[in-house]
Amino acid sequence: MITVLENAHVVDVETATILADRHIVIENGHIREIGDGKPAASAGQRIDVKGDFVIPGLIDAHVHATAYTANLGELPKQSPMYVSARAAGVLRGMLSRGFTTVRDVGGADFGLAQAVEEGLIEGPRLLYCGKALSPSGGHGDHRGMGVDRMDETYAQVSLGRRCDGLDEVRRAARDEIRRGAHHIKIMANGGISSPTDRITSDQFSEAEITAIVDEAAMADLYVVSHTYTARSVARAVRCGVRSIEHGNLLDEETVALMREAGSFLTPTLSCFRALAEVGAESGFPKDRMDKIKLVLDAGINAVEMAYRAGVPMAYGTDLIGPMHERQLHEFALRADVVPPADLLRAATSTAAALVRLENEIGYVRENYRADLNVLSANPLEKGTLENFAAHHSLVIKGGKVVKG
Repeated sequence: MITVLENAHVVDVETATILADRHIVIENGHIREIGDGKPAASAGQRIDVKGDFVIPGLIDAHVHATAYTANLGELPKQSPMYVSARAAGVLRGMLSRGFTTVRDVGGADFGLAQAVEEGLIEGPRLLYCGKALSPSGGHGDHRGMGVDRMDETYAQVSLGRRCDGLDEVRRAARDEIRRGAHHIKIMANGGISSPTDRITSDQFSEAEITAIVDEAAMADLYVVSHTYTARSVARAVRCGVRSIEHGNLLDEETVALMREAGSFLTPTLSCFRALAEVGAESGFPKDRMDKIKLVLDAGINAVEMAYRAGVPMAYGTDLIGPMHERQLHEFALRADVVPPADLLRAATSTAAALVRLENEIGYVRENYRADLNVLSANPLEKGTLENFAAHHSLVIKGGKVVKG
């Protein structure tokens, strides 16, 4: 099947320039040709985009596809089949917003990814870690203080799994690798949704973190770390963690350490804003709402520090429950401190580098996957990305038109 996009303004995210009046020939799920004359292909579907702007498919580097509810402690109590059905709706929504690849950092597994790959579920390409690794009492432990045991059968859906000590963390990492993980996620800091820890608590010893990083490296994977405080981020980076999630309470010294180590930062401002505004009415446990205040306003300062220091930042949202529909809000929340070109790169080329697919996705280039969005306004101009949905008309994933 050949599809030709005609009269397109192609956005080169690397140089932040517009290639005007181009055609794009798509064949077998890839971009075969980008040119300014008559396309070599004479047959196939032709779509006149009428001078609109073609950008790469968006990449959200921090999602939880199975989190159809804002009360994460409820997930293991549900039928896994029911959760999968709800996750299908979450994924369809992501694709309709222009996200053609997402990195799940807790909850999704090989079965959900396979269902997307086989076309049983319409959604973005799904890169998964399986379950995030957490120490007892950590951010991945949703037992209340009076609960000793929960059904921890792996098939029961949850965002995390408990493991303690060097032997257990190595065994858990190896198990996720066995199940096809694209990356390993750890909970190295306290969190908002977990019932018994504090935002400021460090989690896992440095020896445990190093052991997990070692297991991931042996499998040619990398480690993603849930971290807020400067101290926890520094511990993770020193131990070889490549991808820092959230980072709201960073300081200048730790940002410099990240830059030197080549670590990526994935801020998730939209999650905290959504929780603060509609979390309680969306079903987020009210007894944890106070934790949000500790990180809410600090997030944009961390983004500004990281941007000034040249730390590569990917686009991430971390939304749960009905708040998934705010997935495009991250653009607006970062726009005051990050210029449009770098905002676009965060959701395309930078995120592609983070997930190690920079030779396949994240650019509109020949021989790359045909994951594309069409916008009616120039995304390199202030205001367009902040109002992405209003300008968005077409989504193509793997050469197939899925919206528009």
